[in-house]
Amino acid sequence: MDTLILSQWQFAITSIYHFFFVPLTLGLSLMVAVIETIYVRTGNETYKRMAKFWGKLFLINFAMGVVTGIVMEFQFGMNWSQYARYVGDVFGAPLAIEALLAFFLESTFLGIWIFGWDKLSKPMHAAAIWLVALGSNISALWILIANSFMQEPVGYQLGTNGRAVMTDFGALLTNPNVWVQFPHVVSAGLTTGAFFVIGICGYHLLRKKEMDFFRRSINLGAIFGVVGVVLVILVGHSQTQHVVQNQPMKLAGIEALWETEDPASFSVFSILDVPNKKDIVQIRIPRLLSLLAYNSLDGKVQGMNELQAQYETKYGPGNYIPPVFFNYWTFRIMVGAGMLMLLLVAVLIFLAMRNRLERSSRFLKYIPLAILLPYIANTAGWMLTEMGRQPWVVFGLLKTRDAVSPNVSPGVVLASLIVFALVYGVLMVVDGYLLQHFAKLGPVEETADRRAGDEDF
Repeated sequence: MDTLILSQWQFAITSIYHFFFVPLTLGLSLMVAVIETIYVRTGNETYKRMAKFWGKLFLINFAMGVVTGIVMEFQFGMNWSQYARYVGDVFGAPLAIEALLAFFLESTFLGIWIFGWDKLSKPMHAAAIWLVALGSNISALWILIANSFMQEPVGYQLGTNGRAVMTDFGALLTNPNVWVQFPHVVSAGLTTGAFFVIGICGYHLLRKKEMDFFRRSINLGAIFGVVGVVLVILVGHSQTQHVVQNQPMKLAGIEALWETEDPASFSVFSILDVPNKKDIVQIRIPRLLSLLAYNSLDGKVQGMNELQAQYETKYGPGNYIPPVFFNYWTFRIMVGAGMLMLLLVAVLIFLAMRNRLERSSRFLKYIPLAILLPYIANTAGWMLTEMGRQPWVVFGLLKTRDAVSPNVSPGVVLASLIVFALVYGVLMVVDGYLLQHFAKLGPVEETADRRAGDEDF
């Protein structure tokens, strides 16, 4: 194993660990803001307790997200110094704005929200958590603006020193890739927050604890869940159509489509023989891929063999085919988890509308396991986004093998990889323990000798 492979493993591990926490931060912050707004409008103390309880779990997740996110940015200048030199003038600006604007915004008002119970007026305190939610989602926007440059470079020119120099900041903001990727991530966050709430509520409803509290919570979770899942599917469809135009090789890899088809069929299941560029077993639905790509039953989707020849002509000799087996199955894992979430939230709403949810012990027994589904889908989707672009780190400009630092030895990267994996593993165990402990504990009753909010924070 060389420096490139080890650096890829290190960045993959740290980014996947970090992305465990991001969607829950995005979704749960919005849910807590909505819950507290209901409390302000109604004066119902149950919603105040709900805001504190779910806010406590949000804080645990938020802290872990901050800790795991800091490490990633250092890797750009260490393991990937050639990347930093080449696109740092473009890539650095969104990251700097994210830290100075979004992160400081959410962190500042999170502190105000934590310590402001019964010190601020109800509307002002609710405004603080809305600003936290806004800051969290703006933070995601700036990160995705930077990532979208890697997917679809715009607003730059190559300088005399061969480095990419930003020439149009507005083009970065209006990058078409941003406006299909950002809604997808936000809706995935809503889904993650919703299923987190639904799973914990199912646990407590099965045990007949705080029935009114968790009945209201699971109803809100169901609303957020159905909105989130439907938006994920719709925005994901738009994102796929954008990929057809911007990164056709990624779509061909997702479908294991070696030869161009018009109309194109969709692969339901295939046993792949990647070295020989064929499928041993395949089940395909005629015309469905053309429908997904163009909203029409007719339409040409280019295969990897044709695209490989085009890329060799445009970019020079090399292998431009992404890891087909990996892309094919991560896409199907992501879609499968999404469809299962849609089914579960539909069943939940049906049972709730029929007033049968609390009597459906088997459903409540297994619904906590559904917390895992958005994490599976998020992780598979993020890996697909990054691996589907390979061999490019910046599509069409810089290959991954040319982005790694020439001055870092394999031994150093391997040592840091092992340390990061161990440390992050410990953090994951701690985070899981804290979330599980406080989730099982449930809302804590206020007592006369403790000021409101002190027992929670």
